[in-house]
Amino acid sequence: MKISKKDALAWFEFFAMLPEDEEPMPKQLEIIYSTFAQIEAAIDHRNDRLMSEINGLKTLKNRTYFVGNESKFPKGCTSCLFGTGLSAIRKTNKCNIECKFCYNYGELDSQPPIGEGIWEIGGTKFYEKDIDLLLSIQQKPTGVSYVYLEPFMEIEKYYPVIKKFSAAGIHQHLYTNGTLATEESLKALGEAGLDELRFNLGASNCSDKVIKNIVIAKKYIKKVGIETPMTPEFFEAFFKKKQAILDTKLDFINCAELHLNENNIHNYYGENMYISRHGYISPIWSRELSLKFMKIAVEENWDLAVHDCSNHTKFARGLNLSNKEGKWFGASNYACEFPRIPYEVFLPILRDENFKFLSEEELPAGYKAGELIF
Repeated sequence: MKISKKDALAWFEFFAMLPEDEEPMPKQLEIIYSTFAQIEAAIDHRNDRLMSEINGLKTLKNRTYFVGNESKFPKGCTSCLFGTGLSAIRKTNKCNIECKFCYNYGELDSQPPIGEGIWEIGGTKFYEKDIDLLLSIQQKPTGVSYVYLEPFMEIEKYYPVIKKFSAAGIHQHLYTNGTLATEESLKALGEAGLDELRFNLGASNCSDKVIKNIVIAKKYIKKVGIETPMTPEFFEAFFKKKQAILDTKLDFINCAELHLNENNIHNYYGENMYISRHGYISPIWSRELSLKFMKIAVEENWDLAVHDCSNHTKFARGLNLSNKEGKWFGASNYACEFPRIPYEVFLPILRDENFKFLSEEELPAGYKAGELIF
């Protein structure tokens, strides 16, 4: 079924009015899934055209795409896509700023603490002294990442743990908005053995202070880059300060396709959205901006790697992780982050006269408004 845009809009206006506890019937689901497929096919067509305009577009066995200097492609991403996954280590439950794209937007003050003297690794609570036991029993991961929320709120707690994983030969990367970093703390991270530091430059709207901290980080840490959800605000701010950013001699830029959850989606109501493989919901402009960004990087011959960390990449990540965990064929943790599909967020794209489906068919008998047979 290739539903028309007109019929899809009429049905989604109806679905958006349904009570939250009312589940769609199978034939209604056919209409919903046909609409998602029509939107996604149009988005894929547009993105394929943008990708065809990028000279020298490279791929890592079709798991992701990038351009630029291959030697500077982040090893943390290689671990994620080919190794044992993200292997997240959680400690800090606070952040000093609030970003509209944050997955914890509106709930930053109510994030549960990990525990005094405790680290969360693989969903399990560990004291620092337990890490030696962990490393002696379980197979070492190819890499670990420090996430949740802003590590520099208490960065001094991280040094001894980083030293332990460094001594074990495990690649480590850490995420930060960069606003609280100092030369002292960046030097200490490098001395502890941190391999890779990722600045969310969009969190500070490309502030001069954070750009200077990227320069400092490059003095002490092996690989330094940017990882930011690709938004119009970041795209605009980056190019206003492009030369200053490139002059930091950073190694990579990860252009993360923004996907939304119940906390942050309200900040993007009214934007054209699509759902990828019935999984992540994203504004359509996010990956488009990433691809345009990559094209400019090639044309201007930036000496770094620019990575298209898209929903496709995250889908590949989930398949790789499940494979490494020995799960059944086809298993993945990639899924929709909403307990109920928010039908209303797809109304803007269905109402957009400039957005066209690639092909349309008349609804079969029994599926038209007023005659649906369950």
